[in-house]
Amino acid sequence: MPTETRTFLITKSDTHLKDKTGKVYSVPAGWQKLPAGDASITRKLKSLGPSWTVQEKKGRKSFSHGVWAAKEHIEAAKSLVEAQRADPKHQKKLAQAKVRREEKEVVFSTDFQQEIIKFLNFDKKYQALVEQLAVLVKEHAVPVGSGTVARSSSVTLDDKAALAVMAWMRHQTSAYDSTSVPRIKGARRELRRKIARQSERILAKYRSGDEVDFILCPLYKALYKK
Repeated sequence: MPTETRTFLITKSDTHLKDKTGKVYSVPAGWQKLPAGDASITRKLKSLGPSWTVQEKKGRKSFSHGVWAAKEHIEAAKSLVEAQRADPKHQKKLAQAKVRREEKEVVFSTDFQQEIIKFLNFDKKYQALVEQLAVLVKEHAVPVGSGTVARSSSVTLDDKAALAVMAWMRHQTSAYDSTSVPRIKGARRELRRKIARQSERILAKYRSGDEVDFILCPLYKALYKK
């Protein structure tokens, strides 16, 4: 019986697992697979003894495809989590935690919107536009699970605001989404840089207070598109 917790790569076989070195292991007799999807049961299962996690790596992220463990451990993990969830005290803690998360989100959303306005730094004559733009960028970047830079813990708030604005403009004021990008290393990065320079030129007019031709301005059209 295995005594170590291991991580394996996803393979076509469901009973023969391969580690990152290429070594193949057979799933032990008496073990079953707990499908991915319930993080609480998975955590409890891993605390009960050795387990083998199957993962698929896509880019920098890894996605779980389930955990192999002793059948009795899986059943015990499910029973323990179900009992915990049925406890009124647990439900109360969940409700309190939800309220705290929502309060934290409100504060973050407000601070993030103000940081966007600060980054945009539009002239006073365009204040109505800057506030509208800040709301749209925030709504695109802030939602939990959006996968945007606003949710990155390794980026400062001011940098998040700048990157979020550029991302919104890339999708809303350019042909980025419909542009065919050659499968050449660095091609997409270069396209993004080119669009970023275009976006900066658009923003520069609003920052300086110059007259803007609203009929032709892609930013203005994106703000008021029907």
